[in-house]
Amino acid sequence: MQFLDGHRPAYDLTYDDVFFVPNRTDVTSRFDVDLSTSDGSGTTIPIVVSNMTAVSGRRMAETVARRGGISVLPQDLPIDAVVETIAFVKSRDLVADTPVVLGPDASVSDALALMHKRAHGAVVVVEAGRPVGVVTEAACADVDRFARLQTVAATDFVTAPADATPRSVFDKLDGVHEGLAVLVGPDGSLAGVLTRTGAVRAGIYSPALDAQGRLRIAAAVGINGDVAAKARALKEAGADLLVIDTAHGHQAKMLDALTAIKSLDLGVPLVAGNVVSAAGTRDLVAAGADIVKVGVGPGAMCTTRMMTGVGRPQFSAVAECSAAAAELGASVWADGGVRHPRDVALALAAGAGNVMIGSWFAGTYESPGDLRFDTAGNAYKESFGMASKRAVAARTATDSAFDRARKGLFEEGISSSRMRLDPDRPGVEDLLDHICAGVRSTCTYTGARSLAELHQRAVIGVQSAAGFAEGRPLPSGW
Repeated sequence: MQFLDGHRPAYDLTYDDVFFVPNRTDVTSRFDVDLSTSDGSGTTIPIVVSNMTAVSGRRMAETVARRGGISVLPQDLPIDAVVETIAFVKSRDLVADTPVVLGPDASVSDALALMHKRAHGAVVVVEAGRPVGVVTEAACADVDRFARLQTVAATDFVTAPADATPRSVFDKLDGVHEGLAVLVGPDGSLAGVLTRTGAVRAGIYSPALDAQGRLRIAAAVGINGDVAAKARALKEAGADLLVIDTAHGHQAKMLDALTAIKSLDLGVPLVAGNVVSAAGTRDLVAAGADIVKVGVGPGAMCTTRMMTGVGRPQFSAVAECSAAAAELGASVWADGGVRHPRDVALALAAGAGNVMIGSWFAGTYESPGDLRFDTAGNAYKESFGMASKRAVAARTATDSAFDRARKGLFEEGISSSRMRLDPDRPGVEDLLDHICAGVRSTCTYTGARSLAELHQRAVIGVQSAAGFAEGRPLPSGW
């Protein structure tokens, strides 16, 4: 990455402050761009789901890994829940989505409560392990909520063999103008579901896979307690990466925890953070980090900068830390501050190996929260920061009432925020399409066929607030 002549500023920069200058290119198609990463994470797209309890769970982890990213399970989860979640994700199909399943005697209200846990928006009615019907939201309209599913389920649904190619499933669905196929095994048992769009995505994305050909997943551990024992337990559970996470990563307690985990020689990459300086990056790498997490204060749910004045504009932080990490043979993840696909591209140009996304993904079907509706009928989910009172309450549950009250006086972060589901992009895969399309286009404009070339060839300019505003579309007209 280099700055446009005369544009190197004397101050730190956010993503909004900068832009790409187009280069001469011979990249003729966005599909000529390879989005796979080289930081040891095993991702085939540069997206990591943040370890936030309002964002990262089993559905999110499965879906994102199938498209090439990876999710980090939060450090607040009990170890038995982590073990169960990792086992679930590792058992998922690499192409077919996991169906929402109910019996024929379940009620319409049961179906409506579960239907949007998955973006495919359907419930498969199963009897004796075999699919006997499909229920959609349209089938539940103007129907008694206590009606049984066997009375409203469509029985003429599209089926396909479990080993059918995505292209053949797409052609079959296209021929009958249907959106979802139920995949069945040789014995007629339910194997999964696949939508028209899912079939197309299967030909574009490559799953993030471990050495056994299973979907990849990461898990986080804090810096308090017996961190070495927890790290070992997470590795034994099947975690492919370990993230040692705290808000202020450049501290002795983090370095001690990281050194202890590194000494275990667990055989998985170690991610540690957060820092925003070259000195912090070097210290974490020296303590054993393979990847350094960069970002203090840019998150949508984070109040650190307003509470403390501590933090750094994210683009400059990523650029400085990635340069320091590269000198030591390590990588960085850009954590926070992403609002648009351009921000992801800019973070990669600054040297990030992957980009972490949190709140943006909270407003999707796959995030752990329950789907709610406001008075105008808009769907939303609640999100909250990991330093907020709501998040900290779970960590202090075993403390005395007095200690909980004392700690409650010092919480930071937003405890409740409504993240609206974009009607055009309600699922996390829709957002991945959106982001990856933008990054691929960035690469074609800069003449890059890979993320490494993007970092190498990117020419960055500095713009005013008016310059950034000029680039925003006007969907409502003049």
